[in-house]
Amino acid sequence: MAGPGSTANVIAALASFFVPGLGQLIQGRLGRAIFMLVVGIVIWAVSFGTLGWIIHIWSAIDAALWKPRYEY
Repeated sequence: MAGPGSTANVIAALASFFVPGLGQLIQGRLGRAIFMLVVGIVIWAVSFGTLGWIIHIWSAIDAALWKPRYEY
């Protein structure tokens, strides 16, 4: 069962911390993964590397707290 605090979400959160969107991709959320990756690249580029950590934290929290709509 996937949900906040599950092993799968912890792994996804760690992956997203290092590469924004990777955890969402692991969870099967392609749209959110692409969004996180693109936003991460833009923030890193625009802020010259000073605010890029924000998207890493946001992506990790999003992956850690995600719960699927339907349980199989």
